[in-house]
Formats: sequence, structure tokens, C-alpha cells
Amino acid sequence: MVALAFPEIPTWLVHMSGSGNDFASRMKGSFRGILPWRDLDALWERVRAEPDGWYASLIGETPATTPMSTAELDTFVSELDALLHREHEYDYCGIVYADDPAAPSFIKIYDPHNTGSSCGSGDVPIPPRWILSRIQPTQVADNAPMPNSRRRWWQNLFGLK
Repeated sequence: MVALAFPEIPTWLVHMSGSGNDFASRMKGSFRGILPWRDLDALWERVRAEPDGWYASLIGETPATTPMSTAELDTFVSELDALLHREHEYDYCGIVYADDPAAPSFIKIYDPHNTGSSCGSGDVPIPPRWILSRIQPTQVADNAPMPNSRRRWWQNLFGLK
């Protein structure tokens, strides 16, 4: 684990252009970054407390057309949380962004191995790998190649082939 010194600020605000209630506009909206792991735990608790109406999306793949069941949501959150803790080799999170951590409805999760500039300050913004949303997702383009391990993880998680 690499320890970095950050002030005791649990979240930071990321501004991007966009507003509205459709998926594309919400994707470009304002998000708060989840920095301490304990804040990610709290975010997952809030998601699980209101399990109805959540969609999970893998960027670059055909988006979901129906919300997940409570069991599917719980599995997705558990497996994704385990993946992030296992593969993000830092003592803080910093790769999950929520529209409102206290009452989330749109969450962007970046791949620990392809974060690029998750705050959007780079020349070519890298989209998140996964999105958890209460809005039915639309296709999000990703020109980067999808690692086979990520595709297999997703397919195994949802029983896809």
C-alpha cells in the first residue's frame, strides 16, 4: 500500500459540464469523489438501504434495460467493493464518484488499472469502467480496449456469455 498525505477532507467536488435528468446529462454533471474507504462503505450502505431501481453498466457494453433485483444489487456492490479493495493499491479510494453521497442516484466507478484523469483534466478523458444509476443507462463510448479480465468479471457476475 502507498500512503499519501491528504488533508482530512472526506470528499472533493468534481465539476463537469452538463445538467438535466437524462443519462448523458447526468453523466457530465457534478460529482463528489469518495476519498476514505470508510466513506465508500457508507455510500454502499446508502445504496443497499434503497435497493429498488438501480441499473449497473459496464462502459463500452450494451447497457442494461431493466433495474437489478435487490439480490443482484447486493452481489454487484459486494463484488465491486472487493475488486476495488483488492486492486486499488492505495490506502484511500479516490476512484468512485457520486452525484450526492448522502442520497446517491448516480455513481461512477473508475477501473483501478485505467484511471487516467478521472477528474477530467486530461486531454482525453477516460470514462469510468462502471456506472451505478437510478436512470436507465444509454451507450457510453469507450475507445480504449476492454481487458478480457474485466469482461469476464462482468459476465460471471451477471451470468452472461
